[in-house]
Amino acid sequence: MQEQQTQLAQIKAQNKIRVGTLASASNYYQAVQGEQGFEYELSQAFADYLGVELEIVPFFNLSDMFERLESGDLDIIASGLTYNKVRAQQYRYGPTYRTISQKLVYKQGRVRPREFDDLDGNFTVIAKSSHSLTLQKIKKSNPDLTWQETEELDEEELLQAVIDGEIDYTLADSHTLSLFRRYHPNLSIGFSVTRNDPIAWILNKSKDDSLYALLVPFFGEVKQSNQLYVLEEKYFGHVRQFNYVNTLAYIEAIKETLPTYRPWFEQYAGSLDWRLLAALSYQESMWNPRAKSPTGVRGIMMLTRSTAKQVGVTNRLEPEQNIRGGAKYLAKLVKRIPDRIPQPDRTWLALAAYNVGWGHVNDARIITEQQGASPDKWADVKKRLPLLIKKRYYRKTRYGYARGDVAVKYVDNIRRYYDALVWLDENNALAPEPETPKVEKAAQPSKEPVNNDKTEPTPSLSPEEKSKQGENNTQQSQ
Repeated sequence: MQEQQTQLAQIKAQNKIRVGTLASASNYYQAVQGEQGFEYELSQAFADYLGVELEIVPFFNLSDMFERLESGDLDIIASGLTYNKVRAQQYRYGPTYRTISQKLVYKQGRVRPREFDDLDGNFTVIAKSSHSLTLQKIKKSNPDLTWQETEELDEEELLQAVIDGEIDYTLADSHTLSLFRRYHPNLSIGFSVTRNDPIAWILNKSKDDSLYALLVPFFGEVKQSNQLYVLEEKYFGHVRQFNYVNTLAYIEAIKETLPTYRPWFEQYAGSLDWRLLAALSYQESMWNPRAKSPTGVRGIMMLTRSTAKQVGVTNRLEPEQNIRGGAKYLAKLVKRIPDRIPQPDRTWLALAAYNVGWGHVNDARIITEQQGASPDKWADVKKRLPLLIKKRYYRKTRYGYARGDVAVKYVDNIRRYYDALVWLDENNALAPEPETPKVEKAAQPSKEPVNNDKTEPTPSLSPEEKSKQGENNTQQSQ
């Protein structure tokens, strides 16, 4: 009698691993540049670790996904699901790799609930979800707690239902809520229902241990190599901080002000994404063509006098010229970064250089390399940029003191603005642009000065390039 193949042997024989996930911004989605998502990339890394192809299977409700796991049509569920004792009786959890919290969400304008007894309205969560299991546990000590469950809506659709007034309350995982609030600032948090819930992949408990046995060293490796941190930074690192007033003002500016300047952002973006250029401009000036900082940088892209001269701008207060010049300067920064650095890291590094100067960014990259991390990964460099305000670090660098902490916040802000623009654009929610741009609809300038200490870029850390780091790195006059 022929011995039955192990689960791992079957995967190897088929040369593919089948991974189920809920389609969402935090797990898996189709973007213009292809398949994206934290769980998608982590699953791809595991498929590479096994040496097989990845077959990602997106779902729109939990019930279908778990049924497919039980039937053997899926090998793993990788969907950011939290560990639960009830679910663990039926399924097998892999190693924990992240933690989240569950939040009670309501729409801005209602009285804030601070506990379940304050709820006054429709409270709906996803059926058979971690949220449902959490509420079932709480109900044992709070028998008056009631809620409704749905299999028709996913987590993001429930959040949208809160915004639209179709329901009054729901539960959301902290990472999903952070992503969603970028473009829906009217969502508010009443209170945390749980804290530090462990997340893990889920396997069929009836299968053998062969696949599970490789999950343990895989997660150990991605943690040790910093790969897990890099992925977390890519998808969630820039959305942890939320400011209701600023986000609301940005969404309003997208509706009222952006249509005025959008044609020029599109016209002069070149190889850049016009939405990235627009996001950069909003961070610099809030789309105010007459913005001016105390250091003398001016215009909608906040160019210094010397930068304007470099890129052929004769009047920094003329928005078309300023946008053209800012686009040209950013493209120049991106181009000077070593070709070996992939996207999106090269763009984030270029944005940091737009703010604080390439010389300082390169100083941070050298520190990053000295500390054993990768100077080509933004996730590693952003940890070291703030060190440039500390004497024991900057006194050993070529370009000295710099507000690297400001540059990190600067890049994070632009990434949030960019994400919101992309989402609104791809969902056809941007206001139509006017036929002819008009300059009178400028937004008010930021009350805080913009640090725009730009330097010419020198883009590498090889020994030969280090020796030439000072070339073309003279600080521009402000």
